[in-house]
Amino acid sequence: QVQLVESGGGLVQAGGSLRLACAASGNDFKNLLLAWFRQAPGKEREFVAAFQPISRRTYYRDNVRDRFTISRDNAKNTLYLRMNSLIPEDGAVYFCAARFGSGTYRNLQDYIYWGQGTQVTVSS
Repeated sequence: QVQLVESGGGLVQAGGSLRLACAASGNDFKNLLLAWFRQAPGKEREFVAAFQPISRRTYYRDNVRDRFTISRDNAKNTLYLRMNSLIPEDGAVYFCAARFGSGTYRNLQDYIYWGQGTQVTVSS
């Protein structure tokens, strides 16, 4: 069982930056496929970014690729999402997700473990 706890959300002006963190329990963090998803009011939860455990390849949705950076610190059991040049459309609840092993990463059903989310609000 893996527990995920997000932090770092808040209110920021358009053009600003935030860094989200996701702390994971357990002692096998390095073998987790980790991702960030987000869900805006009235919309479906959508993929934002993912980090493969072995290859360390990273993936992004198209409209955040040049502004967001996903990273992980295996020594601290923590996943990060650095978000720059935020726009109002980035406002959402951001969720951390995980599963063991590599492979498909873009869909909700690819993940077993989920955090409770952290709210990001971007004012115009």
